[in-house]
Amino acid sequence: MQRSGLQPDVVSHALLIKAYGKARREEEALSVFEEMLNAGVRPTQKAYNILLDAFAISGMVEQARTVFKSMRRDRCTPDLCSYTTMLSAYVNAPDMEGAEKFFRRIKQDGFEPNVITYGTLIKGYAKTSNLEKMMEKYEEMRVCGIKANQTVFTTIMDAYGKNGDFGSALVWFKEMESGGVPPDRKAKNVLLSLAKTVEEQTEAKQLLGHCSHFADEQTVDGLTKYGDNYDDFDDEDEFRDDAEQTVSFEEEKEDEVVVLGSGYQ
Repeated sequence: MQRSGLQPDVVSHALLIKAYGKARREEEALSVFEEMLNAGVRPTQKAYNILLDAFAISGMVEQARTVFKSMRRDRCTPDLCSYTTMLSAYVNAPDMEGAEKFFRRIKQDGFEPNVITYGTLIKGYAKTSNLEKMMEKYEEMRVCGIKANQTVFTTIMDAYGKNGDFGSALVWFKEMESGGVPPDRKAKNVLLSLAKTVEEQTEAKQLLGHCSHFADEQTVDGLTKYGDNYDDFDDEDEFRDDAEQTVSFEEEKEDEVVVLGSGYQ
């Protein structure tokens, strides 16, 4: 782009940072961010969130904290997405004590946790096999009037199954549908992967055969890219809805690109 005489803007930089983050190439992501600053391109809140996510995905808490603090220093106020992404850094470390402390800070700073925020903590306790704390957070979320989404239900189902309680996994699969969240192909694949004995496999297949709702073709196509193993799906941390974490570059290009002559803000 530069060889063509074109100067990369915040959109171009953010796209590259996001790509490096997904590839777990954190140093390259940071290098692109610094290059953006040196070019006099002011980072937007969402550009910061993308860089934050690049470190959070790999559980790099200290680096994520540095980015989070830089947002305030640069007068780029963190939003709930920023806080939830920072929370996921602790979860992916894994540092659940740190995650709990930061979760309390989210509330102290005036934000109301949403299903993605709670889902991030639920995921953390599921991965560390702390089912008691996992359910404690689920109940707290429910009492707050926040409905579980498909990822939360699937996470709980998966956690019980991996801890040898296939019966509870079945219960949560049924709870998903009765709660108005039709199990998608990913949830069905997870249930099948948890069935270890012939009896469990038979029970799972019978239950799936009676499911009255199925994911539409577009949803299935989008989910199958993660593979049939829930760990593949979990790896990219889809708790933070793509719509919430991803920059809508085409729509925001006009509004958010600000090139300064001497640094940024």
